[in-house]
Amino acid sequence: MEYMSQEGYDELNNELNDLIKERLPEAIQAIQEARDKGDLSENYEYRAAKREHGRILSRIRFLQKVLMYARVLPASQTETDTVQLLTKVELLNIANNKKMAYTIVSPHEANTRERKISIKSPIAKALINKHKGDVVEVHVPIGIVKLRIESIGR
Repeated sequence: MEYMSQEGYDELNNELNDLIKERLPEAIQAIQEARDKGDLSENYEYRAAKREHGRILSRIRFLQKVLMYARVLPASQTETDTVQLLTKVELLNIANNKKMAYTIVSPHEANTRERKISIKSPIAKALINKHKGDVVEVHVPIGIVKLRIESIGR
């Protein structure tokens, strides 16, 4: 079982529906068109269409499994006195005095461009159950970074 936000659940569900209703029929059609072109042993289009079909089926199975075991965690149930899943955390890098903000999300919702980091990332692991004002040491690929929690919210 894996907890995620309603937004993340809906995005995965929409992707699954798109794959089943749009992309899979297109892939099947591409296979049929390539098959009609003749000799399959030297038909690159056929092999490419089969690969794409397999990739789509694999993604469909993966999303079905994720959604089957997913549990939506309402944002209203998240506490803001400690860092938890679905909380927004403002941090200060003590070494360079740089501020940053992240939302802790499930691995399937992680997106660094949107400032959403996976609960399984080194930073999130170090922050979980910490309070405002706590200083944490995070082991990252470039070494150890000291971060102070400035605020916790939704």
